Amino acid sequence: MTTTIVLTRHGHVDWIAPERFRGRAEIPLSALGERQAEALGQRVAQGWKPHAIYTSPLSRCVRTGDAIARATGAHAEQLSNLADTHYGQWQGLTHDEVRARWPEELQVWFDSPDMAAIPGGETLAAVLARGVEVLQHVLHHHQNQTVVLVGHDSINRVILLHSLGLPLLRYWRIKQEPCCLNELSGEGQTFTIHRINESHHLMMVNG
Repeated sequence: MTTTIVLTRHGHVDWIAPERFRGRAEIPLSALGERQAEALGQRVAQGWKPHAIYTSPLSRCVRTGDAIARATGAHAEQLSNLADTHYGQWQGLTHDEVRARWPEELQVWFDSPDMAAIPGGETLAAVLARGVEVLQHVLHHHQNQTVVLVGHDSINRVILLHSLGLPLLRYWRIKQEPCCLNELSGEGQTFTIHRINESHHLMMVNG
């Protein structure tokens, strides 16, 4: 029983540059993000016939999922475990702002993310636990089906690391651009990665 998972990230938001710890903050898609979501929806419709779409409850993912739903005809629903990492006291701050107040903690985040303790926030181990629950839910309810997951940079990286059997220490070794595509197939507890961070469908809208 093989399940195909199309894992994607929400479209562009204004807090992507300069880089901030977005986390659970409600940030709408930018005009570019809306165009990216439409292009992503068309790309998914061309390549797959999803039976279901699950999105993070944050609006930037819900909007992206809605664009995929319009293009494919699949139903989109929210899944709380797909939410972005909870960054606690760092949420909304730039890297420079965090460095000024928590220099040692931020250095650990970049050097050994698996050991990082964000003040008032989540560990990557906690994010991994959520990600595994998402995968278990999909494999249990969608055997021999195709499912689209619309998540965030952080949760997506962790899901991909788990699927590859890699430790959380390798967190920074995977990139996730806005509205990129990843494709996984799951059978039992074994995953095969078919594509990571594919973004050629965005060439026209990204300019």
